Amino acid sequence: MLFLFAPTGDRGGGGLSIFLLQMLAIVGIFYFLIIRPKVQQERRHRERLAQIKRGDRIVTAGGIIGEVVHIKDNQLTVKSGDSKLIIQRERVADLLTPTEGESK
Repeated sequence: MLFLFAPTGDRGGGGLSIFLLQMLAIVGIFYFLIIRPKVQQERRHRERLAQIKRGDRIVTAGGIIGEVVHIKDNQLTVKSGDSKLIIQRERVADLLTPTEGESK
């Protein structure tokens, strides 16, 4: 019975090839679970920012909700209450649909 626990003479193993295969699998999983979804989300956000037009309601990165009244290159003039703010297009966190920003 003790011979079952005795070490065998064949201990070659895969060595470097097994290690590289495991590392490749980890990198692949990391890419498909973390990197790829983030890149796709950023691409969709950039596309939405490019579609901003006058009259759209937006939320800035600072949480200010307002309406776009003027667009010049990379700058947006946003009316929030009685104030007008000039912000960079990249600072827009979300584009509100007409029903999201309205509350009665």
